[in-house]
Amino acid sequence: MIQTLFGSLEEEEPKKKGFFDRMKQAVTRTRENLSERIEEVVSFSTEIDRGTLDDLEATLIAADLGTKTTEQLLARLREKADRKQIADVAELKRLLKAEVLNVLTRANIPPVMAQDGDPEVILVVGVNGTGKTTTIGKMAHFLRGAGKSVLLCAADTFRAAAIEQLEVWGDRTGTEVIKTKPGGDPAAVLFDALEAAKARHVDFIIVDTAGRLHTKSSLMTELEKMRRTAQRFITGAPHETLLVVDATTGQNGLQQAKLFTESAGVTGICLTKLDGTAKGGIVVAIANELGVPVRYVGIGEKAGDLIPFDPTAFVDSLFD
Repeated sequence: MIQTLFGSLEEEEPKKKGFFDRMKQAVTRTRENLSERIEEVVSFSTEIDRGTLDDLEATLIAADLGTKTTEQLLARLREKADRKQIADVAELKRLLKAEVLNVLTRANIPPVMAQDGDPEVILVVGVNGTGKTTTIGKMAHFLRGAGKSVLLCAADTFRAAAIEQLEVWGDRTGTEVIKTKPGGDPAAVLFDALEAAKARHVDFIIVDTAGRLHTKSSLMTELEKMRRTAQRFITGAPHETLLVVDATTGQNGLQQAKLFTESAGVTGICLTKLDGTAKGGIVVAIANELGVPVRYVGIGEKAGDLIPFDPTAFVDSLFD
């Protein structure tokens, strides 16, 4: 559904251009750092050969693509360099851009769709401090702007402030919040939200879960209980489990994503604070090493500063 909504936005050229401009602005720091370093690396070489690419390796790692992903990206470029098939910096950028896009496209698996008449259930997980609850509010804003009805479920009952924060976003976006008292049963409040959503024919339920670390087994058990509750009530639910990752944490965020993917069944990533880092290459590392797509990226503090991730727009913004 998220990709379908994004596709409908692409049909209108002004909106498509606006999306590209916003993405380009969001990756400004990463693009400037990457382009500047590529130009610098090539300026010291009379030709683009393996030595040049060895120097480029450090640049890509510094952009947080990670060692594994960088090695894979450069492997094919080294073959071309050996055959003298990379004439200049423009060709090097073009080839690198194509390799990055290939990685992102492979991981861009569409989400599971809800059956006709059922609401689409999205669980949002992540460690406190990554912008989880704020991202949920922004997601509600985006979906409502696309003409969809949304219900928010405050299932992070372990932290009273989380319920209050979600209510603030509910007021801000005109979205109803289903909640219980602090310390209540998360699965029970989810059941109430599912029941309300079905009765009102709501399109989306977005569920805020406790800011859990993978090491807290009791919290992971609670998440599994919520999954079972959703599955009993709605076929195929949850249809998406989104992990919120702070882009500024770089490789630490990638390790966090690995652990959550293994233990929480993550199907997509919401990458916050992309505009605040020069290490936007973490997008590529996540796609390559986890095979999990980035669904949304946060590009600012306002309600409208969460946009659907598009691999082509991202790569064009990064290299053009």
